[in-house]
Amino acid sequence: MKDVQNEKDIRNIPLKHVGIKGLRWPIELLDKEKGSQHTVARVTLAVDLPHDLRGTHMSRFVECMKSFGPISLAGLENLLDQLKEHLDAEKAFMKMEFPYFLQKAAPVTGNVAPMDIDCIYTAEKDTDFKLTVQAEIPIQTLCPCSKEISSYGAHNQRAFAKITIEAKEMVWLEELAAMADKAASSPVYGLLKRPDEKYVTEHAYDNPRFVEDAVRELSILLDEDERISWFRAEVESVESIHNHNAFAVVEKGEAYADEN
Repeated sequence: MKDVQNEKDIRNIPLKHVGIKGLRWPIELLDKEKGSQHTVARVTLAVDLPHDLRGTHMSRFVECMKSFGPISLAGLENLLDQLKEHLDAEKAFMKMEFPYFLQKAAPVTGNVAPMDIDCIYTAEKDTDFKLTVQAEIPIQTLCPCSKEISSYGAHNQRAFAKITIEAKEMVWLEELAAMADKAASSPVYGLLKRPDEKYVTEHAYDNPRFVEDAVRELSILLDEDERISWFRAEVESVESIHNHNAFAVVEKGEAYADEN
């Protein structure tokens, strides 16, 4: 049968990404406590396309995914190598978006329940392999200004810490979540009984944090981890008394420019 994709193209325009997106795929992830867990990812796969080729072979992306085992750094790099080989490309790209479930114990009763965080792995390879890991963790912030000016109480709300890193070694998603919890006014949980609710409410009141405070605390924790070579952190509060959200961002390349 005629291979139309391999026809020569005379428009002389190389393409950065050619591939498939929105592919829902079952995956197995390493789990720090249980060893592994299964989830479903939304996958994007792509390669570069030389200026003289009309198209690529889209079915080969799915064929490569079929041979993909449990997610690991070596496995991700191997998948990109397969894409480069089977699609005759010099550079390959992959993005996987998936929910990851933490088993989180309530602070007083110890009741354990799963809590999901949204994660993204972004990997690419030409001669070198590059992996970026992103996790978005729900947390709680309590407003220091509200606490200071009010006769009683202070407004608080759920917030999200979005952490994006590049690392020289394995950094567990559980570790990123723990950093976010430590930087917040209080963690949030999947299951709370009344003694837990009392603790969480009072703990947040004793640790008021603007988004600026939370993201700076998070920056310190990330920068102290020698495995992490680069990071970007954002904290966004879904404000409970304002008709807008509040956010703050720090990036290692900017915050520590004098050190690099």
